[in-house]
Amino acid sequence: MKWSKLFLLAGLILFLISGQIWAQKGVLTVTETNSQLAFPVVDAGKAASIYIDGKDAEVVAIAAEAFKGDIHLLTGLSPEVLKNSPSLSTYPIIIGTLGQSAYIDQLAKTGKINESVLRGKWETFCISVIENPFKGVKKALVIAGSDRRGTAFGIFELSRNFGVSPLCWWADVKPARKKNLYVQAAQSLVQSPSVRYRGIFINDEDWGIQPWAARMMDTDVKDIGPKTYTKIFELLLRLKANYIWPGMHPSTKAFYHYANNPVMADKYAIVLGSSHCEPMLRNNVFEWAENFEHEYGKKPGEWRYDLNKNEIEKYWTDRVVQAKNYESVYTVGMRGIHDGSMPGPKDKNEKVKLLGEVIADQRTILSKNITQPVNSIPQIFCPYKEVLSLYQAGLKLPDDVTIVWADDNHGYIRQLSDPEEQKRPGGSGVYYHISYWGAPQDYLWLSSISPSLISYELTKAYQYKANRLWVINVGDIKPAEMETQFAMDLAWDIDQWKPEKAWQYAESWAAETFGTEFAKPIANIKAVYYRLGHEAKPEHMGSVSFTSEQAEERLAAYAKIYAEARALNDKIPARLKDAYFELILYPVQGAMLMNQKILYAQKSLALAANGDQAALDYAQKAKAAFEEIQLITKKYNEEIAGGKWNGMMSWKPRDLAVFKMPKVAESVAPVGTTKATVETENKTIIRASQYLEKSAPKGLTLQSIKGLGMGGDGISCYPFTSKPVADNALQNAAYAVYQVDFKTIGQHQVTVKCLPTQGVNKDVKVRYAISVNNDQPQIVNISPASENNIWKQNVLQGYATGLTRYEITKTGKSTVKIYLLDPGLVINQLEIK
Repeated sequence: MKWSKLFLLAGLILFLISGQIWAQKGVLTVTETNSQLAFPVVDAGKAASIYIDGKDAEVVAIAAEAFKGDIHLLTGLSPEVLKNSPSLSTYPIIIGTLGQSAYIDQLAKTGKINESVLRGKWETFCISVIENPFKGVKKALVIAGSDRRGTAFGIFELSRNFGVSPLCWWADVKPARKKNLYVQAAQSLVQSPSVRYRGIFINDEDWGIQPWAARMMDTDVKDIGPKTYTKIFELLLRLKANYIWPGMHPSTKAFYHYANNPVMADKYAIVLGSSHCEPMLRNNVFEWAENFEHEYGKKPGEWRYDLNKNEIEKYWTDRVVQAKNYESVYTVGMRGIHDGSMPGPKDKNEKVKLLGEVIADQRTILSKNITQPVNSIPQIFCPYKEVLSLYQAGLKLPDDVTIVWADDNHGYIRQLSDPEEQKRPGGSGVYYHISYWGAPQDYLWLSSISPSLISYELTKAYQYKANRLWVINVGDIKPAEMETQFAMDLAWDIDQWKPEKAWQYAESWAAETFGTEFAKPIANIKAVYYRLGHEAKPEHMGSVSFTSEQAEERLAAYAKIYAEARALNDKIPARLKDAYFELILYPVQGAMLMNQKILYAQKSLALAANGDQAALDYAQKAKAAFEEIQLITKKYNEEIAGGKWNGMMSWKPRDLAVFKMPKVAESVAPVGTTKATVETENKTIIRASQYLEKSAPKGLTLQSIKGLGMGGDGISCYPFTSKPVADNALQNAAYAVYQVDFKTIGQHQVTVKCLPTQGVNKDVKVRYAISVNNDQPQIVNISPASENNIWKQNVLQGYATGLTRYEITKTGKSTVKIYLLDPGLVINQLEIK
């Protein structure tokens, strides 16, 4: 009793001091040192036993077994996992779901845990150390969930705090061994998610996860099957994610084709969905175009709802009947069999009318086959590509359907909910790419979209109430592990990695993944990697032009971070060598080699044209880079982690021209040894964050954001929900002032380079106003009217351009003043010429 009172007093004092007991943002302290108030998870060669209720959800037992494995990874000891034990040990770990676990319900009944933080909540968990929870029990470590996923997330959150990375299996991140393991008492951690459904889309899997799964995982079906998905589902739980769009390319059979796939999803409590072009959980590429005759005994009719309604309705109904007992989110609407526009009338108004009929009929199917009101069945509508124009043309969408806004496939969201749409009970979400196959160029090989850009766009979306569902196109998962983890961390806690803080994620992640000793060096490497990738992704090097000076800067920057990464590799512990190669060394070296291959080839041709013998040296360097890409990819597949990832990494997805060996100088014209032409431009470059002064009206903030856009930073106006400033009301706008030293009088031009964002909704542009020496400001809109050639160039080069001209009448110091007029505008750089 005495210790219990002391414990309660200590807890009360901590609550009054820090507000962390039962707080939404509590702190969990894990140590290797024992103390009077600590719970011994592993102590003196013994691991605490784990207790669960056998009637709890299957995912709780699955997560508990994984937790047992994590403790073994950390300490070499394996705790017992006991179900429905009539008695508890002196120091038990108790895991369970409120309303599903007798242990948790009893603790709630006696007031040992505060059930109000869990009751009726979505995916919420509480981790606490409790003194004398039951008779004969001195102290218990309790993980309680509001529902089955909340409990699982609590388990894996504790694992993560112990030092087990969510990427422990997927990137071979082996934790450091610990002799003892304690959780500090009197600090309860309570968490719940910012975004309701959070998950990934496995896509464009033909050159990575599908051949790997066929070769290394589901060898019986030679496809992405239950064994592969089991590993994917565990990854999602470790990332505190709950949702998936399964792989659906022609290389992959439908998710439902393998009976155990949905069964395993349910066991792992993962919510099933389907992509923007797969209505009603059907995979049309396989199930309509290829397997229909096998399923129905006849060939399918035309994929046109206006001509073949009955057959298509039955096809959808059969899947709903099959899926009704699983937790799912149904995609409504209709597109082509694969990723194309919906077949039907040529007239847009008639097509809009037909799409409305499709959605109404799909909802009738749901209401007839699922025993709950149709407005409570989770449904999404994704206005992707041409579907956005149909929605904008007047499609009447039921209010309870969630609108999942899409980006432009290159990381810039096309549209978000306006004030009226924000009132819809179905709310909205985001479909976002960090991997892509399509125009103007793919980026399927390496992952190079920065946390700063991901945070900027998704935080903006969240402020426009897009908090119902986020799905991230992650391609093959590898090598986008860090970016995927960041997106899921952000979806769980929207405030943890705001755009102005997101540049710090690489250091935090590296500390968690590789240890604090390596965190800053890895973060510095990643910062340069992301900057260079923003200005031209490795896969886009064949489509972006650089001056000789810019090319040299890129080559030098890549060489520097590769040298740093290689030097760091010598210091990385042996247990993390494979992880380091997968997560850091391969992408850095691969990006460097791609730049060397293309830029050295270009230089060889330029030098050869001037008769310079050095052309042949550069030609050889380009060829060596080309061969090295293949060698390091072979190492990834065949050597790393003992060949575990054989088939996962391709150095030439879709065999595109950019991956091939470019033309190089084979000989030198006999015209002497003149130097190669070097382009020079007499211009002054000013980074947008290097302003002389700034100002913002009340309620607005002019924010510098590191790691965002070309040059490595940008400025933007907060909040994202601020109203556009009228052209004739610039006094209401935030602005920045820059100082420029004009060397000559006459005409000069000012180029403003901005992040190629798009207007937050159909009524908003992306404008700035600019004046020189306080002359009449000029208004510039940098967002293209549609996905035209300007847009294509913008997303490849990583910036949109505004251009204004001025007649300068005196030399010397002048001022340039830029007003930010629309939310979502990011200014990166000024170039004065």
